[in-house]
Amino acid sequence: MSTQCNANILPFHKLGRRQVQADFDGGKLSTDCGGLLLRDIAIRTRLFPRLTSCFTDHRAPDLVEHPLSTLLKQRIFGLALGYEDLNDHDTLRHDPLLAVLCDVNDPEGQQRRHERDRGKALAGKSTLNRLELTPDKADESSRYHKIVADHEQLDDLMVDLFLEAHPKAPKRITLDVDATDDTVHGLQEGRYFSKYYDSYCYLPLYIFCGDDLLCARLQTADKDPAVNIVGEVSRLVRRIRERWPTVTILIRGDGGFCRDDLMDWCENNAVNYILGLPKNSRLCEALKLESVLVKLAHDLTGESVKTYAEFRYQTRKSWSRERRVIGKAACSERGQNPRFVVTNLGKRHYKVVDLYETWYCQRGDMENRIKEQQLDLFADRTSTHSQRSNQLRLYFASFAYILMQA
Repeated sequence: MSTQCNANILPFHKLGRRQVQADFDGGKLSTDCGGLLLRDIAIRTRLFPRLTSCFTDHRAPDLVEHPLSTLLKQRIFGLALGYEDLNDHDTLRHDPLLAVLCDVNDPEGQQRRHERDRGKALAGKSTLNRLELTPDKADESSRYHKIVADHEQLDDLMVDLFLEAHPKAPKRITLDVDATDDTVHGLQEGRYFSKYYDSYCYLPLYIFCGDDLLCARLQTADKDPAVNIVGEVSRLVRRIRERWPTVTILIRGDGGFCRDDLMDWCENNAVNYILGLPKNSRLCEALKLESVLVKLAHDLTGESVKTYAEFRYQTRKSWSRERRVIGKAACSERGQNPRFVVTNLGKRHYKVVDLYETWYCQRGDMENRIKEQQLDLFADRTSTHSQRSNQLRLYFASFAYILMQA
């Protein structure tokens, strides 16, 4: 039986003066050869030179065997290839293919300074662990932890990579905001028991634009998930408008982000929003007629029935003004299920049904993006003691996600 074999050689970016190519001659084999494609993407986007510039390396240059850029590549490529633990790197440090991904000129580690290290081209778990555990005030006098991450620069780089991925300014973008639980099992700094999630956890805040990740902020579970949302949204909007001054921006989130300060900020800065609105007795009373009608229709037909209404609404104390609210009255075999959203999108261009079903309900897809980052790229591996180092782990998972998305 004949086979459809490909005899062509596949070329990749060079490693110094070495050619990097894939053929079908056997020899040393690896199941991680897809990483070569990630390396090409990283080179084209200049991810790692820019990521390296977000750190300050206080190590003595003449004693350094593993440059900062190599450590970052090793950690992020490792996550992208499915290696979640630092312990994995005590084996991976022997892998010449991962060394090629990290641009190590001696991928088999035969030229290491000490004989005990030969055959190990990359760093082990202890060196990578020191990268993560460096406090923000470390300097040259620190004993072990000397590589300091600048979190503000890392935040800015995430936004810059998003902007550069779209060479033409879009007319409209939607920023989806959400928080989720990140369960912890130790005595991590900042851990709190969440009654809602019934566990000790963090509550990281995520902001996506479609499939693109713009913000991943590790928050504690003892505060409102929306406590920092105005600061994060204003930072993103300012940076986006510097590049795309005419873009229309919509903020979308569930009822956990329906806060007066966020809506006020959007209204004062020409930003649209559509947010879930938790139901209460006054809202249900405003939807009473529609609720009666769908109940009658369901009783007659046995089918699920829904209808929509809109009205002006203001809370007694927490809102500074009256706002447009869309109510959905629905009845099925499970009973009635009224839902509400609040928005500053105008009546002239946005119909009630479209606002709820097209504009609001699409935000649910963001939960799939969070699952991809947490389940596939191990963003929930926040098992170090300090919150700062756990935030850095979240950054590494985030840049692995951005690399995979690119």
